Amino acid sequence: MNDNAVIRQAAAMLLCYPDAAFYERLPLIEKALAESGHPALQAFCEHARSAGELDLGAEYVRTFDLKRRRALHLTYYTDGDTRRRGHALARIKEIYAACGWRLDPGELPDHLAVVLEFAARGDAAQGLRLLRAFQPGIELLRAALHESRSAYAAVLDAVAATLPPSDEARREAARMAAAGPPAEDVGLDPYGGTVPLGMPMAMGAKR
Repeated sequence: MNDNAVIRQAAAMLLCYPDAAFYERLPLIEKALAESGHPALQAFCEHARSAGELDLGAEYVRTFDLKRRRALHLTYYTDGDTRRRGHALARIKEIYAACGWRLDPGELPDHLAVVLEFAARGDAAQGLRLLRAFQPGIELLRAALHESRSAYAAVLDAVAATLPPSDEARREAARMAAAGPPAEDVGLDPYGGTVPLGMPMAMGAKR
């Protein structure tokens, strides 16, 4: 893996819900980061280790929600709970399928951790295109995590560092922050699937 791929893969794992499987993977993440040298992500790993499963799990649920600025599901920023969101999710699935990338049942394609793993281990070019398309939402999430002084801000900083700087993305993030997500309610579950709020599926899809 190149440097950006290591960062994206580590960030993908660190943005999963911190259950027992997360802590089983943590030593491997720390080893990869130690070999490539990413102090901010290493510091987050230390935070995760010291917090422990119960406390970090509670922190995760408090941090990531469907409020205006802290969702991990990226189409929420662009489409909210509108009819367009279903089409956007289907399009992302089509991109994955064309690259031979399969999701686990119940795993939604727009979760930031899923997109990051696809960019790291699937198709780098298509993964980068997806990340660039969602860059305003990523910037909005990153700003909100800094505002709330969340330890997860370090993970989003690392993700942002793998993307080209974009004044346009920052301007669009500011517009999103002011306007909020589209509000058409079509009777969907908040994430439109079986993944409960704050608990994305483990990254176990066949690649």
